[in-house]
Amino acid sequence: LKDIQYIDSYYYNKLEYARFDSNVGEFVGYTTFGVKNAERWNKDPSQIASEKAQREAYCLNNIGID
Repeated sequence: LKDIQYIDSYYYNKLEYARFDSNVGEFVGYTTFGVKNAERWNKDPSQIASEKAQREAYCLNNIGID
């Protein structure tokens, strides 16, 4: 169960600009717009806690399906 990874990607115009990776534990920006948003989102502890909780809520509940 520890090797399960939750990724929440954000796209605009078919280009990924930011991503939350449960292994990293924070948002990572890939464009200048994404870096600015990632910095803002990483400053909000409730946003980070919400994304981390999604791993348990989504991934761990559906592990038996696959």
